[in-house]
Amino acid sequence: MDQRGSLSSDLKSNLAMLRQVFSLAPDIVVRTFRYQRTDRQAALIFFSGLSDKNSINNNILRELILLQPDGSPESFLPVTVGKLIFCTSWAQLEKAVLDGRSVLLIDGMEKGYELDTQGWPQRAITDSQIEASLKGAHQAFVETDEANIALIRRYLPTRELKIKEYFIGSRAPCRISVLYLEDVTEPEFIQTIDERLLALDVDCIINTGELAELIDDHSFYMFPQYITTERPDNAASQLLQGRACVVVDRSSSVLIAPVNFISFFHAIDDYGVRWPIASFLRILRFFACLIAIFLPGLYIAAISFNYEIIPLDLILSIGQFRASVPFPPFIEALIMEVTLEMLREAGVRLPQPVAQTVGIVGGIVIGQAAVQAGIVSNLMVVVVATTAVASFILPNYDMAAAIRLLRFPTMIMASLFGIVGLIVCFMLIAARLISIRSLGESYSSPIAPMRIRDWKDLFIRVPLWMMVNRPRSVRSIQKRRIGPDNQGGEGG
Repeated sequence: MDQRGSLSSDLKSNLAMLRQVFSLAPDIVVRTFRYQRTDRQAALIFFSGLSDKNSINNNILRELILLQPDGSPESFLPVTVGKLIFCTSWAQLEKAVLDGRSVLLIDGMEKGYELDTQGWPQRAITDSQIEASLKGAHQAFVETDEANIALIRRYLPTRELKIKEYFIGSRAPCRISVLYLEDVTEPEFIQTIDERLLALDVDCIINTGELAELIDDHSFYMFPQYITTERPDNAASQLLQGRACVVVDRSSSVLIAPVNFISFFHAIDDYGVRWPIASFLRILRFFACLIAIFLPGLYIAAISFNYEIIPLDLILSIGQFRASVPFPPFIEALIMEVTLEMLREAGVRLPQPVAQTVGIVGGIVIGQAAVQAGIVSNLMVVVVATTAVASFILPNYDMAAAIRLLRFPTMIMASLFGIVGLIVCFMLIAARLISIRSLGESYSSPIAPMRIRDWKDLFIRVPLWMMVNRPRSVRSIQKRRIGPDNQGGEGG
């Protein structure tokens, strides 16, 4: 009998085939029993680590033994089972038990019954480790898609929230759910996601990072084209703006699309504080982005080529600091930047108590020792520290990593061409941002193409009552999101 064929009516043949299909699988459990009143033999099959054993022992097996079936399919199952699903093939049985369900096989019947007994190990819903919450909810997604969808439904309890399911992966299918508001989201976006997901031919999808790289528009670019978030309040806010949310089973983060470059500088907590404070923080992030990219290159250009832009008193001080440094500014900056990246990576990979020690003590000791040894100057340490702090301000990890990587090309161009090289780098980055698209939408919107109405939530955040319409860059069906009379008080 082929393992992909149909089940047999003989229970012993089915159990023999089961041992072949799941050979070297000691965690599979086969509980055989007889119905007490009919003396018909049956077997309950499940994986011990994927199913809830307490529920099986207390609510299913005990009731199965005491049943008095009359021959109808429903009479062989206890009333606590719920939905009745037939299992007729070995492929269906294999998928059911690997998904954490139990399969009941009865002697004399050519079909089994799938029982919903899923109970794999999972962690509790806790605060996000990546996206800190200041005034928002302290709940983060977990590794179960059903729990993640439930968290989003808590924020959007509406029938317009639609979910399209896909199973991607030939060896280990992964359930991927696309969530969107039917009366808000542009159908073209959902169709594009649908086409890209159905075109995938992979063994398995492990996490959202793999999926994002497989379905994005420009896989060779370093800029992320999807927002990855661990916070359900952020996902719900993006859905309300007209975007789609992609939930991947077994992953604790979800994808948001389509997005633009400016979206990565916005945080969900911006809408929980007063608008002047949120506007100041946003301007600070954009300023920090420029510092993180261009400050080391500006130091190299000013010292090597364009020293006339430095005040006289400062250039005399710099000359005194660099008198004992044997390396040119580019090598000096490269040494410190690479050392900083190694310290940062060590802090991420090491256990938390050790990571804090390495990050603080290691940075201080190495920087001070490098200055005393004459490898780098004091000003270079200040530049590198300022650059590091600026990169920490960016709220999105993927964009912060891309920004950190961009500083190295700018350092090379500054060492070759000075300020002119930095200007060329800025123009190339701007041109690249204009050419990128996310689900067919411009990555540089609402700056290019310019959409002035969306500037209410761009570099600054105006009061919420002024943001009447949804962003035009996402082409939402329903444009208005709040009424015109929501300013409260006297409107001032």
